[in-house]
Amino acid sequence: MEAMRGGKFLQKFRLYETRSKFYLVGRDKSRALWRVLKIDRLESTDLGIQEDPTSYTENECQELLWRIHEGNRLTGGLKFVTKCYGIIGFMKFLGPYYMVIITRRRKVGTICGHDIYSIGKSEMIAIPCPIVCPNVANSRDENRYKRLLCSVDLTKDFFFSYSYNIMRSLQKNINDKNTGHVVYETMFVWNEFLTRAMRNHLKNTDWTVALVHGFFKQSKLSLSGKDFWLTLIARRSRHFAGTRFMKRGVNEKGRVANDVETEQIVFEDTPDDIPSQITSVVQHRGSIPLVWFQETSRLNIRPEITLKSDVDYKATRLHFENLVLRYGNPIVILNLIKTREKKPRESLLRAEFAKAIHYINKGLPDDKRLKFLHMDLSKLSRRKGTNVLGLLNKVASDVLELTDLLHCEITTTSKPLDASSGQGSCDIKINDDFCAATMVPLLLQKGVLRTNCIDCLDRTNVAQFAYGLAALGRQLHVLKLTEEPKIDLHDPLADDLMDFYERMGDTLAIQYGGSAAHNKIFCEQRGQWKAATQSQEFLRTLQRYYNNAYTDPEKQDAINVFLGHFQPQQGKPPLWKLDSDQHYNIGRQGTLSEETGRFIKRSLSDGNILCENSAPVSDRNVGENNTANSELLPVQQLDDIREPTDSAPEIYMCETNPCPSAKYSTMPGRHSISEERQSYLKRLGYPELHSSNFLDLDLLSSSGNSCDEEAFERSSIIHSPLDGISVGSTTTYSEPGHNDEGRDDTDLSRSSSQLSDSRDYSDRFAQWVANGGMLCY
Repeated sequence: MEAMRGGKFLQKFRLYETRSKFYLVGRDKSRALWRVLKIDRLESTDLGIQEDPTSYTENECQELLWRIHEGNRLTGGLKFVTKCYGIIGFMKFLGPYYMVIITRRRKVGTICGHDIYSIGKSEMIAIPCPIVCPNVANSRDENRYKRLLCSVDLTKDFFFSYSYNIMRSLQKNINDKNTGHVVYETMFVWNEFLTRAMRNHLKNTDWTVALVHGFFKQSKLSLSGKDFWLTLIARRSRHFAGTRFMKRGVNEKGRVANDVETEQIVFEDTPDDIPSQITSVVQHRGSIPLVWFQETSRLNIRPEITLKSDVDYKATRLHFENLVLRYGNPIVILNLIKTREKKPRESLLRAEFAKAIHYINKGLPDDKRLKFLHMDLSKLSRRKGTNVLGLLNKVASDVLELTDLLHCEITTTSKPLDASSGQGSCDIKINDDFCAATMVPLLLQKGVLRTNCIDCLDRTNVAQFAYGLAALGRQLHVLKLTEEPKIDLHDPLADDLMDFYERMGDTLAIQYGGSAAHNKIFCEQRGQWKAATQSQEFLRTLQRYYNNAYTDPEKQDAINVFLGHFQPQQGKPPLWKLDSDQHYNIGRQGTLSEETGRFIKRSLSDGNILCENSAPVSDRNVGENNTANSELLPVQQLDDIREPTDSAPEIYMCETNPCPSAKYSTMPGRHSISEERQSYLKRLGYPELHSSNFLDLDLLSSSGNSCDEEAFERSSIIHSPLDGISVGSTTTYSEPGHNDEGRDDTDLSRSSSQLSDSRDYSDRFAQWVANGGMLCY
């Protein structure tokens, strides 16, 4: 909603009807401002809306309603329909328009005096009068579409604010003062499509609310007798949105599945709800930004991964360009997927992801390069004596040294808002008495930590908690609530924060994966009974499998209708009669997109990315990349070799990349890999270097990052003791689209006796270890 005259917002509404019109009467919180909106009910298939430009007092508005009643007495007069708290939007299927409104709300928190609400109840009302309602309004298809839209439960995990742009982070609100249409077009407003027709017609957002989907929790905590408020917000992107196996990887526009921005806000408790200081830190999660997917299977709980070739990693590059637009540099990537598997699944993506990061970094200046860290969290969590949360906390502290956090000083004034306030500060309206808060940033966050595992649910949530804990220590320290910028894992505050992140993880996992998150590490940290934890994990696995196999397709259909990715049209096939490789790409005209392949069965969702300009980032002076043409990076020559084995699963590749091999073994201007890694690992307090074959980290201070980690892993295999090496029974092979970088992602085929002495290796293998390149058996 936009501020109206005097900085006021419409917050409460009453809906009335006559035979020919709906009248929506809205008022502000103080009952000083009253407005009227008219909606035509005689249009059978079109939407007719007219806003009364007059601002009324309460008595004037009552007199107006009485005159309307008298004028329509012969046709039944003016009747009260319902009270409501904002318009969610308007939807049209095959016949009439429907209006979706909020009829009950719940206050869930406050940020700097701005109330945040969730939806308690919503209602969908047909606009046309029954006498002009088209026959199709009661058709079977129309009713099915209505049931589909209503299956999107707006009472769960949707939240909004009348006066605060909750769809943007606190730092974004300080730096970008745009309101109205602009904020509705951002990636986190889920009813952008539903409100589009009304906003474009009225040229304002006074009557609608911007819904954010994700998670919101706020609680008051205490530390040494001082109270403070902790707020955790997760904003799910509407771009490429959907369910687990329906949405994977990245689409052609650089938008990833399960894209969620998490913001942690801390401020001291004050009697007037206006703190003197406030801090915020933002982190990001999202699917591995490669073009890959999995086909839903009722027979296989872990479907095979299909990896599609992406020439020059264009989609991956677009994704990271968008992250730079949103958060700036540096972008730090924490990749938690498995390194070695008996049947390569995650490890295929891990190798290709590392290759993509190296390729992208080749075309970027040193200070703009992506920072890449890899930790096989699954293996670490199974290793006895390993404190996974402790390791993650150390990594998080190191990342925070790079990105920092937002710290603002807040001063209040009784003067009206000054729209001409200068840069570096932000005037925020607090209430209807013209009280404003000026926020002056003392510290700004630069860059972001991007965390992913295969689903970006379970392992990702553990890592995000570790980052949140490290950030909370710094937030409390800058607020002068603690003397040290660190919170111990066994501190009661850590337990409180773990509860926040566990609830957020469960909520996001249900939205995307169909079940609550696997919280094994959290349960172990609390010392819960192992047998109870195992039974809980098993039940959640079954629940996730059932929902993925049986209910997710309809859930995906509902999401696509709600977001406007599919728009029904008479004479065209209904949504439920289309194949999975068709119906996600059909627009209002009912035409198919050109790209429909055998394995491409996932949506490339429409919708506006943050910047509407289709030009490359370099053309918009983002990241200061000096490349002038649309291809930011040079073409890298890669080789695709495949030697299948009996134990290897069938891996589908949509295209083959016919390029020769590239060697990553030499990196000019770099220190010794082992020397640099050992220094870094010792500084973080990790185990000795010989154990790093299960903990693969690229240096945060490095500009080359992931391209050298393969050479390090190959050398560590020879020099590591036997207990540090995973030995399998499969033979070594190369996957399509992967050169030597993917080799260490498969289990070693050597027996323990062979591994005990490096002299047992062939001269060819020793040469590969020393010089890199391609190795095939």
